[in-house]
Amino acid sequence: MRIAIVGYGKMGRLIHETALTAGVDVPVVIDPFSKETAVTATDVCEQNLAAIDAVIEFSTPSVVVDHLRVYTKMGLDAVIGTTGWLEKLPLVRQMVEVSSSSVIYSGNYSIGVAVFLSIVRQTAAMLGKAGGYDSGVFEMHHAAKADSPSGTALMLASCLTEKEKGKEKMVTEVLHRPREADEVQIASLRVGGICGTHTVVFDSDADTIELTHRAKNRQGFASGAITALMWLVKQRPGLYTLDDVISQLI
Repeated sequence: MRIAIVGYGKMGRLIHETALTAGVDVPVVIDPFSKETAVTATDVCEQNLAAIDAVIEFSTPSVVVDHLRVYTKMGLDAVIGTTGWLEKLPLVRQMVEVSSSSVIYSGNYSIGVAVFLSIVRQTAAMLGKAGGYDSGVFEMHHAAKADSPSGTALMLASCLTEKEKGKEKMVTEVLHRPREADEVQIASLRVGGICGTHTVVFDSDADTIELTHRAKNRQGFASGAITALMWLVKQRPGLYTLDDVISQLI
């Protein structure tokens, strides 16, 4: 299999190393800004992807949809790790549905995070039935992270709105008012070099339950992206999430 890596920042470089270790051929690396010698092109176009079977992209949200237009037109499979673009998901879904591409997207490809999401989903369902608990999400990342809140935090908050009765919407901005009962607030902190810490809090009059996932480094994200790629290329054309991968692997 011959893949292209789009976006050659810290994650792109680590994915490159991980892919080569896994025996995946990476003849194309695309990034318009990086000066690394591994970069072979600066733009995503049919010419630069002509000999490619699949793409792993960790770039910026402003270009994801334009890139997916190219991938779906060419019938390329794509692993999308870029966050901050999900408001355009309906458009992307339409593009994938009329193509021969298999596309997977996730705010976090760590297998540990996938299991953590499942635990949060189950806990929210149980405490929702018990009643009396309020919930929220707190996340910390390195100071250079470009988006806030993290994609993983949004996924966690979605678990709460999905499984907790009375939780209908998320709020991500600083609140200068009391939080509404049907809101799940996501709080973010950007500091130092933290790879990613996510905590879900369930609070009642009697006790507090905190569930936390701490990434020690970025290797789990890179290894998970390669695992997702290996799974994706065996699937029928369509749009997938990491839950689809985990439901088969675990």
